[in-house]
Amino acid sequence: MNQTTVSLNGKIAFVTGGSRGIGAAIVRRLAADGATVAFTYHNSRGAADALAAEVEAAGGRVLPIQADAADVQMVKAAIDDLAGQFGRLDILVNNAGVFIPGALADFSLEDFDRTVNVNVRAVFAAIKAAAAHMGDGGRVINIGSVNADRVPFPGMSVYAMSKAALTGLVQGLARDLGPRGITVNNVQPGPVNTEMNPDNGDFAKAMHAIMALPRHGHPDEVAGMVAYLARPEAAFVTGANLTIDGGFGA
Repeated sequence: MNQTTVSLNGKIAFVTGGSRGIGAAIVRRLAADGATVAFTYHNSRGAADALAAEVEAAGGRVLPIQADAADVQMVKAAIDDLAGQFGRLDILVNNAGVFIPGALADFSLEDFDRTVNVNVRAVFAAIKAAAAHMGDGGRVINIGSVNADRVPFPGMSVYAMSKAALTGLVQGLARDLGPRGITVNNVQPGPVNTEMNPDNGDFAKAMHAIMALPRHGHPDEVAGMVAYLARPEAAFVTGANLTIDGGFGA
């Protein structure tokens, strides 16, 4: 395949929650494919600076931005500033999210609101802000979860609900933004080896027991799917919920 058909050279990308885990892998991959990548972080300044130094040493261009993903005005301002600096925005990846487990009887309304605010409301707000700066060929990619389709353990109801909301959101927004040549898709990872869900954690063996591939995924594998959706050859993919879960839901 000709390199020009897969390269993101010249593209401007914005990734929420990009300093660690899946988000950091996405930042590395988009930058390696040629995009200029701005990413937000909240409290992990050290990790953000280390990631920026790593990517820049490899020849990439990144812009770390301190912003709470739940603060929609702060994220909107960051998106507007980036688009103002470069004249446009080509790719938005909504990766930031929270996982707060808990049984129904113990789950507080404050934790419910926090989950919905970060996992749903902030995603919608970021898309609204980004779409104002996108033209034909724009890409919106949300990071959801296989738990939108399957919840094998108790205590995950609110998290699963928040991720299931993204499946409907991308289908509706694909219709809204399709006439402008902007695609909207949802990537649904299964167990991935991150600080939040390590492959040697308390529930790892139980998860592996119900998977077709009995292992955690690697963040780079999720980043590869995101990179595909960002590329020109994915121009006909929109409104899709793409699962990458090692057969967790098979």
